[in-house]
Amino acid sequence: MGRNEVFIERREQGDYAVRRPGSERASAILPTQAEAIERAREMNPDAAVHVERVRDTNVGGRDKWRKP
Repeated sequence: MGRNEVFIERREQGDYAVRRPGSERASAILPTQAEAIERAREMNPDAAVHVERVRDTNVGGRDKWRKP
């Protein structure tokens, strides 16, 4: 994973964390996925933004990523 990536993850509290690869803490926490995506783009306009799929499936967990 490169430094030019940003991840949007849903937290247990129901809000969304904006994280850089390998970070222990979130760069930002926002109430909606859309706001988190917008903040990630503000932080680094050239970064590839990856959004966690927030859905439960019979085959796996929430470990899949998608582009916004």
